[in-house]
Amino acid sequence: MSASDNSLLKQTPLHALHLARGAKMVPFAGYDMPVQYAAGVLREHLHTRIAAGLFDVSHMGQIALRPRSGKTADAALALEKLVPQDILGIPPGRQRYAQFTNADGGLLDDLMVANFGDHLFLVVNAACKTEDEAHLRAHLAGICEIDPLADRALIALQGPKAEAVLAKLCADVISMKFMDAGTRRVGDIDCFVSRSGYTGEDGFEISVPADKAEALVTALLDNGDVLPIGLGARDSLRLEAGLCLYGHDIDTTTTPVEGALEWSVQKVRRGGGARAGGFPGADNILSQFAQGAARRRVGLRPEGRAPVREGAGLFADAASSGQIGRVTSGGFGPSLNAPVAMGYVPTSLSAIGTTVFAEVRGQRLPLKVAATPFVPNTYKR
Repeated sequence: MSASDNSLLKQTPLHALHLARGAKMVPFAGYDMPVQYAAGVLREHLHTRIAAGLFDVSHMGQIALRPRSGKTADAALALEKLVPQDILGIPPGRQRYAQFTNADGGLLDDLMVANFGDHLFLVVNAACKTEDEAHLRAHLAGICEIDPLADRALIALQGPKAEAVLAKLCADVISMKFMDAGTRRVGDIDCFVSRSGYTGEDGFEISVPADKAEALVTALLDNGDVLPIGLGARDSLRLEAGLCLYGHDIDTTTTPVEGALEWSVQKVRRGGGARAGGFPGADNILSQFAQGAARRRVGLRPEGRAPVREGAGLFADAASSGQIGRVTSGGFGPSLNAPVAMGYVPTSLSAIGTTVFAEVRGQRLPLKVAATPFVPNTYKR
């Protein structure tokens, strides 16, 4: 990318801090983002697993859905017309993982939905946030005020020491459980805090006014247990946790069933449930719940030391068969000291322990279908 192209990239409120701390910056979802700092991807990854890592995720979209009626249940029922999840059943102070679906049951985006009592708070993917906002306006504008919170930054503090670090600024976080969410005062700053993340570790995501973000991040980084973490380690951490990256492991061509995300669709929205269907692509998705899908996302463990990267073709045998699937994420798992991957295979070959083969530089390398997460998660239940 040329200097002139680079000048077109958006910057998060923490851009100057990244540069001051020696980050290597790369284009990502239209933003100039840190891919790593001086410590390097390997150390950043391992530090997050044993202590606490701090991530700038301000490129994500933050949207408030405010019911025009004043009844949050009205906003929840309206949102259920766009997602297959039970939004009405999210209690105040809790959040849930969801997906926007299209008419075929494919995924337009995945997102988090929190009930803040008087409104819903959504976090959507950076590359999709403009389309997501338009989607919400097209379908919900008569029921909800759709308020993109462009004046807020978003950071994630992840790792086994995250609670102890954040508790120095907000004692309330000690009582929070996984997927609790709501307003909290962190130091002297009013924030939105959820106990969640994208690493498989215990941790928090903190929405903070943009003009207060650098002060809060500096205070957190002043703790010796915290390192700044870039996109490189964020990707290897989420891969070890078996978590999907939108546009890679899931997209408009994959349904929740194909993506092994059945757990995210509550019984009330499935066939026979009190509010079954009613979302885009429901016929296809509910049919797959009943009858199964032809393919499935699986974890993959290469048998050698060589990483198998995204895009590698998958085959049923070492020589003669045609391609049966594709690797959607792959790399080296530092916590395991071994390569890991995810991809799609026919459901008939999706059982744990099944051997498939990936084509890498003209050779077919064996992989075992494996359970995910590859590294056990440590959420505080």
